[in-house]
Amino acid sequence: MTIQLELAGQEKDLGGGFVVRRLLPSARQRSVGPFVFFDHFGPTEVPPSANHDVRPHPHIGLATVTYLFEGAMMHRDSLGTQQLIEPGAINWMTSGRGIVHSERKPEGLRDSTYPMHGLQPWTALPQAHEEDEPAFAHTPASAIPEVEVDGAKVRVLVGEAFGVRSPVAALSPTLYLDVLLPPGGTFVLPPLAQELAAYPVQGHISLDGAALAARTMAVLQPAADTVFSVDQPARFVVIGGAALDGPRHMWWNFVSSRKERILQAAEDWEAQRMGQVPGESEFIPLPPTRFTPPNPLS
Repeated sequence: MTIQLELAGQEKDLGGGFVVRRLLPSARQRSVGPFVFFDHFGPTEVPPSANHDVRPHPHIGLATVTYLFEGAMMHRDSLGTQQLIEPGAINWMTSGRGIVHSERKPEGLRDSTYPMHGLQPWTALPQAHEEDEPAFAHTPASAIPEVEVDGAKVRVLVGEAFGVRSPVAALSPTLYLDVLLPPGGTFVLPPLAQELAAYPVQGHISLDGAALAARTMAVLQPAADTVFSVDQPARFVVIGGAALDGPRHMWWNFVSSRKERILQAAEDWEAQRMGQVPGESEFIPLPPTRFTPPNPLS
């Protein structure tokens, strides 16, 4: 049995009826490798009446990793970036010392009903890079390597696996795979990283013969092969990497190894000193419940 822990997650409404399932952080598992946050949204249909726009908001000390299966969104940030995010691409935003961004419906879809389905995890930046200059990198779907492993189709979104390496640059050892298994398929995942977890996106999967409930994350035992099997077609992702290089505090959209840095970021955002998204005047205010340093992520 290679499932160390199962995380059911919880539903979160981000506003306007935009509901996500949040698996990380959890009281039982604060991080997996550098991943300190993991949201799954959809599959759902977005009608013209739905307001799923995420207004400008800040980040420090982390990288957002946006990956869509269906749909589209428009990313804009305080660096002046404007990027249409579409299925299969990896959009990696390094917040470093601070960045502000929005995620909105593309103009061409505002009058349409369209499907939306995707994932957005965050990775904590290594302590030596927490105050790096912010950056945004778009890697198109066509540049993401895909290999076939015993009938399974594996897209290596971040990191290296099965003889191929993703062009997406991470600042610490990171693994992120998208795996499609055909009916009756079996897939053996070697211990490719120090810490690993698997999450079924579509369909039902079993790990070493144990069924994993839908929308449940399985944290895997370290240093062991894991055998995935399915009766019907299924899709799952694998996340992981090297363990964090020290504890992290996490509050709202901020991650840092220093609680004082999060307090400073909150003050900076309240005073609107973190920058603006060009052409946008809206912003998400600080939560009414302010940061009181809990135990850090570790």
